[in-house]
This record gives sequence, structure tokens and C-alpha cells, in this order.
Amino acid sequence: MKNRDTELTQKVSTLKKKRNAVILVHNYQLGEVQDIADFVGDSLELSQNAAKTGADVIVFCGVHFMAETASIVCPDKVVLLPDINAGCPMANMITAERLRAMKKEHPAAVVVCYINSSAEVKAESDICCTSANAVEIVGSLDTRDLIFIPDQYLGHYVSARTGGKMILWPGFCPTHIRIEPERIKELKREYPQAKVVVHPECRPEVIALADEVASTSGMCRYAQRPEVKEMVVGTEIGIIHRLRKENPGKRFIPVSEQAICPNMKLITLEKVVRSLEEMSPEVKVPERIRLKAVAAVNRMLEVGLK
Repeated sequence: MKNRDTELTQKVSTLKKKRNAVILVHNYQLGEVQDIADFVGDSLELSQNAAKTGADVIVFCGVHFMAETASIVCPDKVVLLPDINAGCPMANMITAERLRAMKKEHPAAVVVCYINSSAEVKAESDICCTSANAVEIVGSLDTRDLIFIPDQYLGHYVSARTGGKMILWPGFCPTHIRIEPERIKELKREYPQAKVVVHPECRPEVIALADEVASTSGMCRYAQRPEVKEMVVGTEIGIIHRLRKENPGKRFIPVSEQAICPNMKLITLEKVVRSLEEMSPEVKVPERIRLKAVAAVNRMLEVGLK
């Protein structure tokens, strides 16, 4: 297996040079895929890296909305998603048509769109956010009338942090709702010295038990603190690979071995090789949608520059 992985890794390296490609990989991807990345990160970091890359080809090892975001900010690049079936159940919980209906009910509201959504939904929104910057984004808006889509739990967390009331879409991440507060309590008893760090897509009763609430890259930064020797990790278990790789000698305990996103696990080394060989599957957002969606994405990126 190791020889096979080495062979595939070498093929990726050769093809990457041939195509002038960059490989962007989300923290939830398989370890073997993370290990071939030019950059591993969360949605915000991957969006930022896509926006500034000088490569001709972006191989996005994540899920469909992430590749769409790269296409939105890089219309002149070829964006490849090695498995076109890698979708996001949360993103599928809202459509542009249903959002337009909600906007008619609240015509004065500003729509804050979590990046975990389709290009069509982004095109109907005023500003995007990620789990890393949602509190900052909402705090930057001078309005009391907000619609937050599609993750009700991230929205609840942001509302609690900012003190603002928001109209929340009833979407959620099926992976993060598998993280149970009872299990965290058990792990706190079993590992009394461990820090509990959870993702803001978790339910409020889970967040209430955490020492820290952070995006995946926020978790990686937190793990590097010298006082953190053991860490209970409340998010998709793919991140454990990166945490252990970057922090040898520290212990990382997943809250649930069932916190797996099957879509994030669809991409393999073989599929990355095939994608670079065949230059497909390509994700391309139609220009009429892209022009509207890019305004919401760029507005998000500009907040981080202020």
C-alpha cells in the first residue's frame, strides 16, 4: 500500500508541474490526500488561497461548494473536483428559489450566507462568511435585520457571540449533529486534563461544554499552544490526521468516531491522478451567476483585510 501511495504521489507531482496546478485540500480529507497538498486549510483559508494563486489549474480536494467558490473567485482558472459526487448535505438544504421567497418576507434584511452553500444561493446573498469569520462578518454589519443561511447552529453561535437577533434557516450539518454532549462529558471525566475544542456547527449544548469553539484551522492553531497536551476534538475526524502530524507527542481524542463526512472521503489519490490526467471533472460557475455571487464572496474577503 505504501509503495502504491508513493507511486501515486509521484504521478501527482509530475502532473502538477505539467498542468501548472495547485492542490488545495480541506482539513477533513483523507490523510493520504492531505499529504499531497500545496495547502491544507479551512474554507476561509482555501478561498483566500484560491483567490491569489498563480496556477492555471486548481485541484480542489473538498466538496462541490468549495470548488464552486474557487470558480467564482478565479473565473480564468480551470477548477477540478476529483469526484464530482462530493457534495454537501447542508448546502442542499437551501435553494435560491426558497431563499428568494424568504427575502420577500423580509425585504429589508441583509442575507449572510455561510460558505457551505451553492453558487446560486451565494448569488442571492449580500455577504458570505465561514465558520472562522462568521462572528467578525456579522459584527461588521450595521443592521439589525439579518437572515443567516443555511446553518442554524452556526447562526445560533454567532447570535450568542454578537448579541444580535437573526432569522435562522433550519439547516444543519449531519456530521456535527452526531457529536453528543453526553459523550463529551464522559471524555472530560476520562481525560480531566484535556481541552475540549468543538466546531461552531455543533449544537448549543455541545458548545456550552467546550473550552474553545473554532473552525478547523482555528483548532489546529489552538492545538499548537504549549499548555495543550491533550485535546478532545469535536468535529469531523479527518482533522485528527493533521493534528497528530503537526503535534507529535500530544494526544487528540475525537468526540465521536461516527463524526465522518462520507462526501469528504470520496476523493482519493487515484482520483486526483485521474483528474489531472483527464482535466476533469471541471467545476465552472456560469457567468451570470458568478457575477452576482462574487460580490458576496469578495465582500467577505474584504472584511478580513480591514
